[in-house]
Amino acid sequence: MKKVLVLGGGFAGVESAIYLKKQEGLEVTLVSDRDYFYIYPTSIWIPTGETTKEKISVPLNQLGEKHGFEVIVDTVEALNASDKVVSLKSGKILDDYDYIVVALGQDKIQSKGIENTLSICGKPEDAVALNLKLEALVAKGSGSIAIGFGGNKKDSSAVRGGPAFEVLFNIDTMLKKKGIRENFELTFFAPMEKPGQKMGEKALLMMDKMFNMKNIQKKVGSKITAFEEKRILFEDGTQIASDLTMFISAGKGHSVLEASDLPLSDAGFVLTNEFNEIEGFEGVYAIGDSASLMGPEWRAKQGHVAEVMAKNVAYNIFQHAQKIDSKRSYKEHLNILCVMDTGDGAAFVYRDNKGGKIIPMPFVGHWMKKAWGWYCRHSKLGHIPRIPGM
Repeated sequence: MKKVLVLGGGFAGVESAIYLKKQEGLEVTLVSDRDYFYIYPTSIWIPTGETTKEKISVPLNQLGEKHGFEVIVDTVEALNASDKVVSLKSGKILDDYDYIVVALGQDKIQSKGIENTLSICGKPEDAVALNLKLEALVAKGSGSIAIGFGGNKKDSSAVRGGPAFEVLFNIDTMLKKKGIRENFELTFFAPMEKPGQKMGEKALLMMDKMFNMKNIQKKVGSKITAFEEKRILFEDGTQIASDLTMFISAGKGHSVLEASDLPLSDAGFVLTNEFNEIEGFEGVYAIGDSASLMGPEWRAKQGHVAEVMAKNVAYNIFQHAQKIDSKRSYKEHLNILCVMDTGDGAAFVYRDNKGGKIIPMPFVGHWMKKAWGWYCRHSKLGHIPRIPGM
């Protein structure tokens, strides 16, 4: 019986633990600093009150019991990959594993005054705080709201902008439903000239049309110098007044991995090959946001890519344990795929090497994304069958 240790309880970690247990003869332990799996793509509805943190959280102990893997709720403090030794915050040392799957996610770049912002892609508690702050503004009846995301010049794949657009459009829809939209100024901001360019030129043109149609102001192309309590400052000397600022900071390498003996990219992500193996560290794999993503400039760290990596690594570990030379790569699965929700509809966004496309889905798109959230939860719990490829 070979023993596998999975570090991380997000999309990559949970999916790898589930699929590792589908292989014969593997004992699997998952370590997470939270006792629940959080469905981040559906957290866009927490600020507007359409869902709650509890409704989009799946207890890890339920997942472990259903699929047969052990769950340890603790924080990873150190990793010695050469010796396969992991130190936990509780003082516990994990050192008796044949394989380690690193799926710790990433840290966020810290901007000056970042404490004056909240994020939909950070701690789940931030989304709850966004809801409370937005409710207070709605009760007041007017205000200014600024929503944006940042960049990482060392790794463009670590930029996550889609959720910013989604929260912005959902807030716009909510305010319209309440009949108070004209009392609010909504502004989108980002430091790059063409935020969202990864989606393709057609998508960019449609986004501009949506901004104009919804009367959303746009501030792009200038570096953010600081976030203050009621305003955002830019390098070109301009500023945005904001009663509520939501900012998705770009990712960088996880602090535990930066302090480890693993080889890292300039941005701090683990260098792997297309099979998520790490040269010189047999039996250690890195997947999801922890791994440096290979591929074209438009590549992006997304949940579906993380899950492909997870399934592949489960297969690759089993084959390695059987001494069979067969491996699966994630490279052919690289694409950008999302349903960008607007609260009253959505747009289907797809990008690959042939280009990008964006397809409007009025009304039905919103409920399609809601249905996906339900599917994600219940398929992982084994209540319904998994759809192949999802």
